Amino acid sequence: MSHPILNDAQAKMKKAVDHTLHEFSSIHTGKATPAMVEGVMVDAYGSMTPLKQCAAISTPDARLLQIQPWDTSLTKAILKGIQEANLGFNPIPDGKVIRIPLPEMSRERRQDFVKTAHRLAEEGRVHVRNVRRDAIETSKKAKLPEDESKRLEKDIQAATDAAIKNIGEHLAHKEKDLLTV
Repeated sequence: MSHPILNDAQAKMKKAVDHTLHEFSSIHTGKATPAMVEGVMVDAYGSMTPLKQCAAISTPDARLLQIQPWDTSLTKAILKGIQEANLGFNPIPDGKVIRIPLPEMSRERRQDFVKTAHRLAEEGRVHVRNVRRDAIETSKKAKLPEDESKRLEKDIQAATDAAIKNIGEHLAHKEKDLLTV
């Protein structure tokens, strides 16, 4: 039997894990992925717009990003947005497209990214634990029978352990990707 408090906690934990995994995708491993620049804000037609909404982003090879603005008048704004995002990239305008060659990552840079991944994972674990705490408090306020309350608390802890394990597994995978030259 599933309890509404448990269902709510599981949904919030899944959201926290998904957010952490999304954050992991923004850490680049030396291989080009569109996610590296999708969130860059560009001044398009007087308002700040995410790059993915005003250009096609592709990866012709593992070390190159290619951005093709849907409106070529936005090329300068896109270049400026990428440079202001401080991603460590040097965009090169090339006719109707913008090419971004990815620099070779040094060992030190890889270690910095590993530290960032660990920080993001810890933030995700803290969020999951906060959801657990809130769910347990809610179950205590609900004044459930003692056996049901204990079972619910055990189920909430199991969901917490699963979410934290999931984050840990993805962190280990990301760390392996980052340290592989």
